[in-house]
Formats: sequence, structure tokens, C-alpha cells
Amino acid sequence: MTEGQPGEMTASTFQPTDAPALRIGQRAPNFRARSTRGPIELAEFRGKWVVLFSHPADFTPVCTSEFVALARAEPRFAALDCQLLALSVDSLFSHLAWIRMIHDRFNVRVDFPIIEDPTLEIARAYGMIGADSPDAASVRATYFLDPDGALRASTCYPSEIGRSVDEMVRILAALRKTDKGAVLTPADWQDGDDLLRAPLHTIDDVLASETASDWFYATVPDAEKAGK
Repeated sequence: MTEGQPGEMTASTFQPTDAPALRIGQRAPNFRARSTRGPIELAEFRGKWVVLFSHPADFTPVCTSEFVALARAEPRFAALDCQLLALSVDSLFSHLAWIRMIHDRFNVRVDFPIIEDPTLEIARAYGMIGADSPDAASVRATYFLDPDGALRASTCYPSEIGRSVDEMVRILAALRKTDKGAVLTPADWQDGDDLLRAPLHTIDDVLASETASDWFYATVPDAEKAGK
């Protein structure tokens, strides 16, 4: 991995002692690395949503179940203009052997890139693991990056528990739906459900509301759904 343009934050600029967890709204560190789809750079995906997710190790049961599920769900992410990117400490050749095993065992082809991170440089740059972590056993992090490369949401699971692919898709759909700030998604929202209007911010608007709660809690139909 090499450094990017002047002023650009890349994985190679980090040291184990200065790798805080990436925060929502921050620009994700750029990196260049080898992957199962050839050399890859995060910046090449600008203009698209990206879900960057890490897994503890190849040839492990929970990770295998996740990759089978994510490979099958890849068209759902593509429909939301999203690129899946996987990452782990394992070498490129381990990744290749693993996805061959997945293909033979489950008849599933893993087409999205799996990035090698044998030195944990990328994982530490993103704050996926602590600076003093001896290995990557605890890494099962997911980062939702917007088309500008900024972190918009993240999740972190222990190694014993597999992620919900449906929830990953739901988070991505919700981020896209609320991206312009006019609407919000309520609890348990699913794509196509009613949305929440952003709350009003002036006393004139509050007093003009039909009810005492309309100014801060008002549902609105999904305009995309209504237009179909």
C-alpha cells in the first residue's frame, strides 16, 4: 500500500498508536491493496455507495455463512448502487482457496472483492481493532460509506455472531432514503413504508401545526412508492 495524493488520509499514514475508531461523518481512509478482483483502491468507488465489511478469518463457519448469504444478496446491493468490499487478515491466496471451496460446496460464486490485510494496517486505520490487539479475532465490522467516501453508519459484531444481511440492506436503503435530509426513517422501517417528516424548527411553524405533536412527529408517504 502506498500513500495517496498530498493531504489525503490513507491507511499507510496510520501507526498503531494513532488509530481511533472512524466516526460518522468522517472521510474514510483511502487504501490500496490486493484483492480477489485484482489491485484495488477505495477511491475508485467514489460516486457509489460502499459497504466495507471485515471478517475474522477465512475457512471459519460463521464467516462462510455470511459470504454465502452476501454473495446471494449481491444483486440487492447492486440495485441500491452499492459496491460490496470484504476485508480480512488472510492472504490473497487464502481468499482464493476459500471462495473456490464456497463455490464447490454451496454452488455460490463470490464476485465482490475480498481484500487482503495481513499486517492489519487497514483494520487498524479504521479502528476495527485496538492498537494493542494481537490478532484479528474480534473483527466483524461493517462500514457504510456514501458516494463522497464519508462514513454514514457502522456496526460491529463479535466473532461468534453472524451479521443480518437483511439489516445491512435495510440500513443502506434507509441511508439513501434520508440522504437529502427531508425525511427520517422510524423504528423498524422497511423500504416502501411511511417515513417521518423532519421536525419543524420555528415557533411560527410549531403554532401553525394542526395538532400539538405534528411539528415534531408527522408521518409522510414514501414518494418513490407513491409514484409507482
